[in-house]
Amino acid sequence: MEQRPGAVLTAAPPTAPSPDIELRDILKTFAGEPAVQGLNLQVQPGEFFSLLGPSGCGKTTTLRLIAGFETPTAGSLHIRGQEMAQVPPYRRPVNTVFQSYALFRHLSVWENVAFGLKLQRLGKGELRSRVTAALTQVKMDPFAQRFPAQLSGGQQQRVALARALVNRPAVLLLDEPLGALDLKLRKEMQLELANLHRSLGLTFVMVTHDQEEALSLSDRIAVMNQGRIEQVGSPSQIYENPQTAFVADFIGDTNLLRGQVEQSDSATVKLVTETGLPIWTERRSEWNGTLPQQLMVSIRPERILVSAPGQMAGIARSPNCHAGRLKQVMYLGPNIQCQVQLPTGEELTVLQPNGREQLPVIDAEVEVSWQVQDSHALVA
Repeated sequence: MEQRPGAVLTAAPPTAPSPDIELRDILKTFAGEPAVQGLNLQVQPGEFFSLLGPSGCGKTTTLRLIAGFETPTAGSLHIRGQEMAQVPPYRRPVNTVFQSYALFRHLSVWENVAFGLKLQRLGKGELRSRVTAALTQVKMDPFAQRFPAQLSGGQQQRVALARALVNRPAVLLLDEPLGALDLKLRKEMQLELANLHRSLGLTFVMVTHDQEEALSLSDRIAVMNQGRIEQVGSPSQIYENPQTAFVADFIGDTNLLRGQVEQSDSATVKLVTETGLPIWTERRSEWNGTLPQQLMVSIRPERILVSAPGQMAGIARSPNCHAGRLKQVMYLGPNIQCQVQLPTGEELTVLQPNGREQLPVIDAEVEVSWQVQDSHALVA
C-alpha cells in the first residue's frame, strides 16, 4: 500500500478471541419450575472454568445444557461461535467425563478408549495412534489390557479422561470428576488434572460442590445459587472480594455480622450490630453516593488475631479490637481454630497457625482484633 507523505500508519487493535462457550439469557424449566434462569456466561479458549455451588443450584443442569443432554427452554447457546441449542450431543465438539466414570465393564482399557473411534470407522493405524497417545497422556498405557474391575478409582478416572480426550474435543466437560475418590487420592488427582490441562491447552469446564477443588484448579469460577450466577471471577477475587453474602458464606469459612451504618467518610464506614458491637470497614469504591442503611460484614477467620488481654499494648491498635472469652479450641494440625464470645453476645471463629505453643485455655479472657481492610462490607 502506498503511504502518503506525512501519513501515520497505525496497527489495528488486536481483536479479543471469541469465547469457546457462550450462554445468553438461558432459561431451563422442568415441569414449569426454573432450574436455571437468566444465565449469561462466557468461557474463554484454554480456560479451566468451574461451576460451583450447593446441591440443586443448577450447575449440573448448566453442564448438561452445554453437553446437549438438555435443551434450553429459552435463550441461546454457542460453542466456538456456532449456535448449539438444537444440536444433538454427538454432533457437538465436546466430551464429558462423569463422576461414575461410565466405563464398559466388559471391555479392556484399550477397548474403552477406542470405542468412540471405532464408531467413526477410523483406519486401524490412526485408531491405534490416537488411543496410544490418549493413554500415554493420562499415564495409563501400561494398563491397556486390564479391565475396569482390575483398576483403582484413580486409574478408572484416568481411563475416563483418556476416552474423552481421544476424540479431540474443543471443550472437555467434567461432572464432579473427583467426587467418588477418597480425600488423599482426590488431592493427587487434582494435581494431575491441573498438569493435564496445562499440557493440553484445552478448555475445561468443571462442575463441583467442593470449594477447595474449584479454588485450586480454576482460572475462573462461577458461583451459582438457586439457578442464577451470584459472581464470576478468579479464585482470589471470589475469596478475597465476594460480592454477595451468599458467596462470602459459601466460599471458605467466614464470620458474617449485620449492622446499621452509624457514620462514614470517604474511606471508612462504621456499623453497629443490633447488640451494640461497633465494626469498622473500608468504604467500597462503588458506594460513591448514599450508603445502604444496613450492611453485612464478612471477616475471614484467618484475618482475626487472638491474644491475651493487653498483649497488643504499644502496637498501633485497630479500631476493630474487642475483649472476649474463649469458648472452644479445636486442634486441626497445621492450624488452631478458636471460638471467641464477645460481651455483646456475638461469637467469632478465629483460625491461627499452629506455632507449637501450648493450646489456649478454655474460658480464658482474650482480645480479638482485625484490620479495617479485613472487614469486607456487603449489601445486607
